[in-house]
Amino acid sequence: MEQVDLITEALNLTLFGMGFVFLFLTLLVFVTKLMSIIIQKIQDSTPVEAGAPHRDEMADELDEEAKFVIEQAIKMHRGA
Repeated sequence: MEQVDLITEALNLTLFGMGFVFLFLTLLVFVTKLMSIIIQKIQDSTPVEAGAPHRDEMADELDEEAKFVIEQAIKMHRGA
């Protein structure tokens, strides 16, 4: 009879432990999503400076030296 009690306690502990981890991870996902939504709303409400270029414009403006360095790094990586 002691063996049955031991197995029952082990199953009980396992189920409570897994349930706690499941609830904790679910809560973590929801809190992370909530923080993401809050940050996006804050960023959308922040006014953009008139003289500052947008990120898309800055990405298009790679100067020739940066292009050359990237090409050389790719060639070095490929062993050419």
